[in-house]
Amino acid sequence: MDISDWRKRIDDIDAQLAELLSERSRCVIEIGKIKRQQQLPVYDPQREKEIFERIARNNRGPLENEALRRLFERILDESRRVERVVLEEQT
Repeated sequence: MDISDWRKRIDDIDAQLAELLSERSRCVIEIGKIKRQQQLPVYDPQREKEIFERIARNNRGPLENEALRRLFERILDESRRVERVVLEEQT
């Protein structure tokens, strides 16, 4: 394989990642609706701790656990933002 083949593979993976992140956001929106009904807070530090632990436990590399944690911190930040927007729209 040459560089263009590898770049094409990366482009395909990026498209899959974007779709998976969108699917995750759709789930977050539904969870936000449930949290609103049950008057639960958007931020759940215990849940985030569990996510980070699960990600580290399942990590097979080559990314280090700390690198994955930083990536998931951003994903969770955006998830909370999406959840808050949905909650605000429903008020």
